[in-house]
Amino acid sequence: MTNWKGKSRGNVLGYRIFMWSLTRLGLNFAYFLLRFVSAYFVFASGKAFRSSYYFFHVRLGQNGIRAVISIFRNYYLFGQVLIDKTVVLSGMKHRIRFVLEGKEHLYSMQNGGILISGHIGSWEVGGKALDFLDKKINLVVFDAEHEAISRYMEGVLTERNVSFIKIRDGLSHMIEIKEALARKEIIALHGDRFLDGSQTVRLGFLGEEASFPTAPWHIASYFDVPVSYVFSIKESRYQYRFYASPLKTVPSLKNPMKRAERVTGSIQEYVSGLEQMTRKYPHQWYNFYQFWK
Repeated sequence: MTNWKGKSRGNVLGYRIFMWSLTRLGLNFAYFLLRFVSAYFVFASGKAFRSSYYFFHVRLGQNGIRAVISIFRNYYLFGQVLIDKTVVLSGMKHRIRFVLEGKEHLYSMQNGGILISGHIGSWEVGGKALDFLDKKINLVVFDAEHEAISRYMEGVLTERNVSFIKIRDGLSHMIEIKEALARKEIIALHGDRFLDGSQTVRLGFLGEEASFPTAPWHIASYFDVPVSYVFSIKESRYQYRFYASPLKTVPSLKNPMKRAERVTGSIQEYVSGLEQMTRKYPHQWYNFYQFWK
């Protein structure tokens, strides 16, 4: 079970302040302002701070002082990628550069497919790097974000090659996924979060077992489309590195035990890649809750 409820912290005023800073004073000033916001959240984030401290101190073995410094860096980078996401999706002129690793694998998705990422780096920013595919990218997101923020962000969104499929009660999002794949578009999912009641599997991650959702892999199996594991990491102030793995398949098997075994094996491969990225870029791990509970 997870403590994450499908919502992210924040309010419309905060988004408006950063939008005003971006449009009037530029990206560098927005980053400068973010330092003070990050310092505030180190002391005011409560449960998120404790969860982050456990990650850095226990799972990564950092001493107390270093763990607190890491939390500040974590919050600061998280704020940066939120700003970068706004820059990219709203079509602002600030230049964000991309370096692609595995571009040749994505070229093989001409008939559509599924990209599975995680809450490390920024998928929304990295999605801009896929313009060369000339395909619509459909981001599957939880429909539990604050409605006011969602409405505000939709108002500044100009990047029409990216659309959102919201997971709601019922199966309406599955219909949207099916229709997008029928149009040979790309579906992008996260493989490291789920809501209570979802089907999961327990696997070792950073030295302790954690739960991972099985739905992304069942979707790939059901619609018989290829999968690539992708991560978009912020390397410097204006540059992201986009990683894409060779395409995978999750065959649909009639035997439920063999099917579950094959799905678990595919998830294990993803988790291994996610762990490698998390160890390499620990300050860009953005799961602010008790991930291993």
